Order: sequence, then structure tokens, then C-alpha cells
Amino acid sequence: HVQLVEPGGGSVQAGGSLRLSCAASGDSVKNYCMGWLRQRPGKEREAVAGIFGGETTYYADFVKGRFTVSQDVARNTMHLRMNNLQPDDTATYYCAAAEAHGSSCGDFGFWGQGTQVTVS
Repeated sequence: HVQLVEPGGGSVQAGGSLRLSCAASGDSVKNYCMGWLRQRPGKEREAVAGIFGGETTYYADFVKGRFTVSQDVARNTMHLRMNNLQPDDTATYYCAAAEAHGSSCGDFGFWGQGTQVTVS
């Protein structure tokens, strides 16, 4: 099964940008539905963005136009480029993988350890 590690994260002022990375091992990201989720202080975990098959992407409404998810199969990584960050984006961000079943995705069963993003 795939293992996920998330280096990076960080702090930025409102309006700034960050790029999160998710490094996979044990299996190829191309075999999974990959996603980014976050948990803001005092809130439930929520889906942010996802990518499947290297091309099909999903974005939550609150990040559309600001965040871009991408996948590098050769490096077995997934990235989340976050622009125009706002204080409300402060959260722990998790990368996750779900097994793909044809054109559909299972539940996220593999998780990174999470990385903190703070926007002031």
C-alpha cells in the first residue's frame, strides 16, 4: 500500500502563496485517487482538492480559482499550490489516497501526517 509524507507547510501573510507537497512511497500515485483535506481549528475535516488519473480534478468551492492540485507520476508526488491565502485557510492540511475502482474512488484509507499552514 501507499505511504504518504508531507514535508513543508509554513506561515504566510494574507494574500501570500504556499506550495504543499505529498511524497508517496510503496505504490504509485497513479493507482490512487489522491486528495488534500484540511482541518481548521474547531472545525471538522473537509475536502479541499483532489486528482484522479493525473487529469481529473476536484476543488471545493471555497478554493476554486485560488488553489491548484497537480500530480507528478515520475516523482511519485502530489502538490497543492495555494494562492491568495486568507486567515480562514489556516489549518492542518493532509494528503490522502483512496483506492481507485475503475472510474470511481473508495474512501480515503491512506493518510499523511498532516502539515500546518498558518495565514496571518
